Amino acid sequence: MARIDELRLMAKIARMYYTQGLRQTEICDRLNIHQSTVSRVLKRAEREGIVRISVSVPPGTHTELEEALQSRHGLLEAVVVDSLQGDEQIARDLGAAAAFYLETTLKPNEVIGISSWSAALLAMVNAMHPTQRWKDTRVVQILGGVGNPSAEVHATQVTRRLADLIGGEATLLPAPGVVGSAEARDVLLKDRFVREAVGWFPALTMALVGIGATEPSRALASSGNVFSPQELKLLAARGAVGDICLRFFNRAGEQVITELNERVISIELRELRKVRRVVGVGGGQRKRDAIAGALACKLVNVLITDFATAEYLVESGAEAAKPVKRTAKTR
Repeated sequence: MARIDELRLMAKIARMYYTQGLRQTEICDRLNIHQSTVSRVLKRAEREGIVRISVSVPPGTHTELEEALQSRHGLLEAVVVDSLQGDEQIARDLGAAAAFYLETTLKPNEVIGISSWSAALLAMVNAMHPTQRWKDTRVVQILGGVGNPSAEVHATQVTRRLADLIGGEATLLPAPGVVGSAEARDVLLKDRFVREAVGWFPALTMALVGIGATEPSRALASSGNVFSPQELKLLAARGAVGDICLRFFNRAGEQVITELNERVISIELRELRKVRRVVGVGGGQRKRDAIAGALACKLVNVLITDFATAEYLVESGAEAAKPVKRTAKTR
């Protein structure tokens, strides 16, 4: 076939496929050629410049920044949200983005861990729509949800409502997040219902976690599951910048171990690292160092955050890393 004839065929097939919207099988029937020929010609049309594919990114989306964040910190996925400054507004906007992420990525047989006392995760369940009733799905509370009775409904609502929305079973962790002593923690861990919740931790396939600064959020402070100002000063003196489920770490990604750790009832960071998909939801200037520390710890491999925080994390992050993939666990 002469060169001009090849170009003519490429242009014809490209117009039929991209402009007229015909399927490859329909083009085969019309032109009496094999489907492999259609596929080969379409690829050749791209190389010859007959077809030029461009992606027009809609306003308010930040694909390049998300890709940079993924590359810089070894994330499986990053979701960057436009949001005005202000903790409450950021929590609502991140919650709405987390709701869409969960609705579009949820699979059957998931065992989902969710932390308590996160305003963003409460906003997430408030923004979710009922989804397909997934088979054998379970939602497990991974941070103690007992506390101030006026705030305790927050922790219970997050777990129970998420389970209802996805058609799963809820398993609550009926204990405070922080107790008065290591001995009290040991006693509570012997409770049958607490043991049941903790027994699900090794089976988690996904964890939804808030990322907290050392200074507790309003939701956490109202729950009573906080350390005293003197204890928070101890954590700060040891270099703590943030926590996940009240397990603290520093800016370099190292866990900060103090005697306070023995008074917490929640998933351990070493257990969290074994979960295949850990979705961290957090943003705002107050939490930037905490989120950077969580990424350095490799505690999360999916991050949902705001634009300003994402820019900060890309500019201040370490060298590019490979995505953090975990092996699925079975109970």
